[in-house]
Amino acid sequence: MAAEKKSFLLRIDPLLWVALEKLAAVELRSVNGQIEYLLRDAAARRGLLGSRDVEGSTGTGAVVSGGEPG
Repeated sequence: MAAEKKSFLLRIDPLLWVALEKLAAVELRSVNGQIEYLLRDAAARRGLLGSRDVEGSTGTGAVVSGGEPG
């Protein structure tokens, strides 16, 4: 069984939010999915994720290749 995602409150600058909305729209993700994608990408680049890489994530919580659905 897949573990549930952790929920938390994030305070963010309004201009950054607008930029994230635009980027998410271009990449066909929700803002939440886009933030998760960017965080996963940053963590993967630093070698913090192990076998679950950013390319395997669809931004929707599902994993395309390898790993478990998020």
